[in-house]
Amino acid sequence: MTDKTADLEPVFAEGVDEEPIERNRRIFEGWRFWLIAGYAAIYAAFHMAALNGLSISEWTGLELPFLPNLPMETWNFRIVHISGALGLGFLLFHAADFGDDDDRPATPVFTLAALASALPGLFALSTAIGFASEINSGELPEMGGLTTWAAFPGTPLYDAEVWSFGVPLLVSTFAAIALGWFERRGRDRFRASDAVLVLNAVVVAVYLIAIYSTAARNSVGTALVPIGIAFAATAGSAMILELTRRMAGLALVIITAVFLIYTFTAHLLPGILKVQTPYTWQRFFGFLYTDAGILGPTTAVSSTYIILFIIFAAFLQASKVGDYFVNFAFAAAGRARGGPAKVAIFASGLMGMINGTSAGNVVATGSLTIPLMKKVGYHKKTAGAVEAAASTGGQIMPPIMGAGAFIMAEITGIPYTEIAIAAIIPAVLYFVSVYFMVDFEAAKLGMKGMREDELPKFNQMIRQ
Repeated sequence: MTDKTADLEPVFAEGVDEEPIERNRRIFEGWRFWLIAGYAAIYAAFHMAALNGLSISEWTGLELPFLPNLPMETWNFRIVHISGALGLGFLLFHAADFGDDDDRPATPVFTLAALASALPGLFALSTAIGFASEINSGELPEMGGLTTWAAFPGTPLYDAEVWSFGVPLLVSTFAAIALGWFERRGRDRFRASDAVLVLNAVVVAVYLIAIYSTAARNSVGTALVPIGIAFAATAGSAMILELTRRMAGLALVIITAVFLIYTFTAHLLPGILKVQTPYTWQRFFGFLYTDAGILGPTTAVSSTYIILFIIFAAFLQASKVGDYFVNFAFAAAGRARGGPAKVAIFASGLMGMINGTSAGNVVATGSLTIPLMKKVGYHKKTAGAVEAAASTGGQIMPPIMGAGAFIMAEITGIPYTEIAIAAIIPAVLYFVSVYFMVDFEAAKLGMKGMREDELPKFNQMIRQ
């Protein structure tokens, strides 16, 4: 077979760390960019402070309002984690894809309607703050050392939870979700409907943190759960599903919807699918925002392990370490037969150490290695398969690995460091096996490696 590498230009990786921009993701400039950056920085700093038990009050001696006491109670910490993530997600991702023309005309009617939907949300927020003030006042009776929250049907508290908190919150939330499809502004602008969803995420957090500090927390999962918890959980679940749809598509939303429908219709089904006593809406959603549901192991892992590694990976990406990894892989493996394929394996292993995602690996290295593999003689399907197989190894490559490793650590109680150490040998064997499969394919096709003048200097890469 003829050498097909003769027409290749020198290869240097650039922009490997730059992530592709989703079609519904906003691109901000100026003060909006710095506002989002500040939001993200405060969100990251909160997690760093909460996980390390740092306190602004202890540092400064100032007792500022609305500052959490650190370290926070577990449920409260996870509620704030979810609320902050919802706010950041709604500000960054629009309900629908942007077209090729980002400067679409604004829609004042829908913007005004979205602003109007903020009014019931603000009313629900004022009610939630009122509940929190009442609980913290010390005027409510106590039972077993906990403040009671007697929001039973027929009481003023029950009516307030329904008509002053729950109904306004749901109206505001579902109206904002619906209006997000119709409201139009430029890609570098915030939408009023998304700002309303951010507001409602805060409302849910304020209410739940306040109520879970009372004896009502012990009633979750029973028929005695306060109806306000069910309202807050319904709104929170709707916002989580909406943000999931925006970021991951409809598949997860549809699967969730199927199980939700089953929850309320299982008593009508035959055979083993049938349950004798159906769940009521109040009891089910009153149990959903607990550590047996949304606040369970997945959120625990997300709010502790994953958030820290995301911060770590962000710093690495900002330092352009991905470019170095890919160039180092070219320098180390590019001269071997079928060089670009082996570069893909080597680079994917290195990138997997800092991002832990298969898709992230494909995007980072595949855009460079797949065209080169096709040029040296690999079939396009083979080139794509090699990149996909190599990139999948990022899920098991320490130290970051994939989210599954963090969930394993949380569920089993085994320290994450032990899981990472145990994964070293399987990860190495995985990449070695893929390497030899690629080598056998290259030998069968009579391929050669890339020329030395086409590659970065190995000695220079080592010195860097």
